[in-house]
Amino acid sequence: MENIDKEYSDYIVYVDESGDHSLESINPRYPLFVLAFCVFQKAHYAQKVMPALNMLKILTFGHDSIVLHEQEIRKKTGAFNKLSLQKRENLMQELSNIMDDIDVVLIPIVIDKCALKAFGKDPTHVYHLAMQMGLEKLYEYLEERNQHNHLTHVIFEARGRCEDLALELEFRRVCDRHNSLQLRLPFEVVIADKKTNSIGLQLADIVARPIGLSVLRPDQPNRAFAILEKKLYQGILDESFVFPIKAKGPKVVLEAQTPVG
Repeated sequence: MENIDKEYSDYIVYVDESGDHSLESINPRYPLFVLAFCVFQKAHYAQKVMPALNMLKILTFGHDSIVLHEQEIRKKTGAFNKLSLQKRENLMQELSNIMDDIDVVLIPIVIDKCALKAFGKDPTHVYHLAMQMGLEKLYEYLEERNQHNHLTHVIFEARGRCEDLALELEFRRVCDRHNSLQLRLPFEVVIADKKTNSIGLQLADIVARPIGLSVLRPDQPNRAFAILEKKLYQGILDESFVFPIKAKGPKVVLEAQTPVG
């Protein structure tokens, strides 16, 4: 089915995070904040990605109402606590197979909160900073595909009334030329509750932590990231997707920049 209404781009984007955005109390075991942008071509998403994930849910649980949540899968809580060892291993393997098979472009922004805290005296909202950086890279990606003149929807998972209002306000501010590109960005924010059971949001949730671990522990085996690495947007690998750290991409020894101010 062709996109006959060219008001909209051919792409849809889902965003989720790993880690918290607080600079006040930083977990030394995971001092990162990851915001993962998952970019899908709409036709592929509707025709292949959604059916594949929903069929996996049906085969595993008998229905498709389950929300795949990385933390619950990893910690074996909620519905995932009821899975036998064999079913859980099958689920993880099939998730890997699906992720390997589908077409998705990943634009992750990883923020080293300890390094960021050393920069300047002005308070920084880590989530909003990562969002701005991600939207700028998203624009570059869409421009390369001549989709930057059409409206693209960017879907975030709801986090709470106050957080959602702040996110929407900052999103619109960034799109209104308050960005390093100094351009009006053709994006529209959508904030969706987890109960909507969005496949795209579930995939964004699943990919965020393995990307963070690839930066935090580059020498540790990371089967999930071995798949995800092939789907990273080249535009971030040419520079760095870790801030404020110099890096030429994943699995590189990171060198902290000199704090300013």
